[in-house]
Amino acid sequence: MNKVWLITGCSEGGIGAGIAKAVLKNGYQAVITARNTKKIENLVAGYEDRALPLALDVTKPESVQDAVKKAIERFGKIDVLVNNAGYCYRSSVEEAEEDSVMQMYQTNFFGAVRMIQAVLPHMRKQKSGAIINISSIGAVRTGAASGYYASTKAALELMSEGLYAELKPLGIKAMIVEPGAFRTHFYDSSLKGSENRIADYSDTAWLRSVAQSKNPGNQPGDPDKVGKVLIEAIESEETPLRLLLGSDAVNVVRNALENRLAEVNKWEYLSIKTDYAAE
Repeated sequence: MNKVWLITGCSEGGIGAGIAKAVLKNGYQAVITARNTKKIENLVAGYEDRALPLALDVTKPESVQDAVKKAIERFGKIDVLVNNAGYCYRSSVEEAEEDSVMQMYQTNFFGAVRMIQAVLPHMRKQKSGAIINISSIGAVRTGAASGYYASTKAALELMSEGLYAELKPLGIKAMIVEPGAFRTHFYDSSLKGSENRIADYSDTAWLRSVAQSKNPGNQPGDPDKVGKVLIEAIESEETPLRLLLGSDAVNVVRNALENRLAEVNKWEYLSIKTDYAAE
């Protein structure tokens, strides 16, 4: 039987949609989800025998459970879960509205957790499966106005590391994906921000506010190529824990890790002063 993929956040023009296209093109079955099913109609067209479009809001437990139930009823199993639903809320740390930050966490982090907890009983029963969590290079390096967004992705990554260790003995894979810049709606419908204004942040966080952010449309990443890469990675005998997407992601993350290692080495003399004296 063909493998069944369940993909969250598949609105057209994004990475989720690109994954869905590749999955269907390669002959797999797919549960394609979005909060508004009108935004995924074109993805399903022509694949009605292998595609199930569903409305899904990952912030609502009942919506998550209903989607997983319908997926199992239609296809009998779920082999691959892709947690892609998410968005960016930009604000300085001080200017942020707590409710807005918590809502982003409900989508970016806890939404993924809900999906994982809902599908794992089925994957454990079949003793196979794969969970792909879409993170960001922001989890490795961030800047002004993006601290909260980056923190949701960093939380997702560390949770995923623990998940990887827990699932490996069970024959279930877990993989973290860190995309660079892609030509999606990230700077459009996926970008939100604080309405609070403190003038001291005019030269830092304000420069990256929603009002100042325009979609350049020239990002190096092609969302329609993501699915093919993920299929290759997840079908490989040895699947990476972390997979970078895009040459820009490789350069950014490599540079960030090199800088961090340099800082560790620079301040090692001070760090080790907290040890007990050698006896």
